[in-house]
Amino acid sequence: MMFTLEQIKAAYDQVQTGADFPNYIQELIQLGVKGYDTIVADGRVRYYGDATNEASTDKKYEALPIAASANKERFIEYLVMHQDGQTDYYTFCQQAAQCGIASWQIDILEMTCTYKDTNNHPIVIENIPL
Repeated sequence: MMFTLEQIKAAYDQVQTGADFPNYIQELIQLGVKGYDTIVADGRVRYYGDATNEASTDKKYEALPIAASANKERFIEYLVMHQDGQTDYYTFCQQAAQCGIASWQIDILEMTCTYKDTNNHPIVIENIPL
């Protein structure tokens, strides 16, 4: 199944807060997306499906400086707030950058989200709720 950025954007446009995230994942599954990587510094996202299907977005905002060392405890606090619907996406990206989170990888097959530091080391791995 082939997917397009337009289809992904239509699904994403339904997301208002982190509380809407599980529905977004369900939409991506239906489109054939197997996972995606988000670059915190500028918001670029690379979506991937089967071996021949990949799509990437342009940067979404001006570059955010990423802290050199990760603050896992503070990041988890921000993550919980975001998942509870208390912050918007850009605010969450700013908070992630302040905590040294450089990217996150969504693995739809494993239903996990791995938040990584500037050295690509996993800082927080969580299961995606359905």
